Amino acid sequence: MQEKGKIRVGISIGDLNGIGCEVVLKTFEDSRMMDFCTPVVFASNKTISQQKNHLKISINYNGVHDVSKALDGKFNVVNVWKETPKLQYGEATEEGGKYAIKSLQKAVEALKKGQIDVLVTAPINKNNIQTEEFNFPGHTDFLAKELNGQSLMFMVTDDLKVGLLTDHVAVKDVSNAITTKLINEKIATIENSLKVDFGISKPKIAMLGINPHSGDNGVIGKEDDTVLKPAIKELVNKGHLVYGPYAADSFFASDGYKKFDAILAAYHDQGLIPFKTLSFGNGVNYTAGLDKVRTSPDHGTAYEIAGKGKADHSSFKEAVFSALHIFKHREEHKELTENVLKKQKVGR
Repeated sequence: MQEKGKIRVGISIGDLNGIGCEVVLKTFEDSRMMDFCTPVVFASNKTISQQKNHLKISINYNGVHDVSKALDGKFNVVNVWKETPKLQYGEATEEGGKYAIKSLQKAVEALKKGQIDVLVTAPINKNNIQTEEFNFPGHTDFLAKELNGQSLMFMVTDDLKVGLLTDHVAVKDVSNAITTKLINEKIATIENSLKVDFGISKPKIAMLGINPHSGDNGVIGKEDDTVLKPAIKELVNKGHLVYGPYAADSFFASDGYKKFDAILAAYHDQGLIPFKTLSFGNGVNYTAGLDKVRTSPDHGTAYEIAGKGKADHSSFKEAVFSALHIFKHREEHKELTENVLKKQKVGR
């Protein structure tokens, strides 16, 4: 983090033909946001000017050619490209994917160098970003390769946190992908994130079953009995507060889920459908388990409303605040840990 400045929030602009630019500009159109952080957007002056004029969003920006020139109290734009990409709102174009990648790569490069403190990513299209050089299903997989740690797709709000045991995996491959080793890794990542990133000292975690009704004692699939239950039992025996597996169809139907600090879903839609339903568009996608903080809104490019000025920026704004809170929690945890170690050394 910059010694005297506010937390620097790096922002990758996402697909230029989606709502990424719109939600970013709307978030920081409120100048009070600059009281909390210093935004650093990786795009270009021309692109930002083009987007804000089209969307009729009133915002002043500080264009720079180097991240180090970003100023506190300003909406900073790092010029990653000089040309003016053609905007085709609502269309998944090759050019849209090309500039989404350029923005993301430069932002991650700055994050790794410590030039920005956290990263918030605007939505990309998983199809038009694919090239021979960039072949990842999405942000999470790219970041897992570029940064250190074991990544976990963690959907979070103040009251609800849902992690994914498997994320961008085809449904037909889910059961084969789930192993005792994977369960232990994901539980360890969730526990550490809840402690370090959210300040929860003794986290309670619920696991959802793989099959309907958690397999009904083997009648509807055996994976819950042969993989999940033994893994949970072993974790409990080691002192972890892990419960389940719970039948996913009824788990979120009452307030029972609120008794847990986090829920680990077996696969993508099992976790994201209830999360997005309950979070009402204010949820945040957080890549937990890495040595750097990255968040994003819980929605996609929304081509159907792109360029129309109709995008709701609530989730992006929450993603910014979540990144700030998590970064501060990490700094506090680091300081506390260092103080404890110092006391132990003095005591010797």
